[in-house]
Amino acid sequence: MQGVVSALELDASGLFCPEPVMLLHNKIRDIEAGQLLKLVATDPSTTRDVPKFCHFLGHELLESTEKDGSFAYLIRKVES
Repeated sequence: MQGVVSALELDASGLFCPEPVMLLHNKIRDIEAGQLLKLVATDPSTTRDVPKFCHFLGHELLESTEKDGSFAYLIRKVES
């Protein structure tokens, strides 16, 4: 995710299911279609929940990475 400077960031580190996805849902509702949002979380359940969230609502999951117990997701909001 290096080089992504225009993405908004949501840090859900230390939170557990369902809080990271709830925060993601609220934040993505507040941004414009086409904007990028980077979610950072430490809950391993996000590896299942974030892709399902994006698939269900039609947002683009552009990238997901894991490093040292931290999970990062780059999401592009689509038109509602």
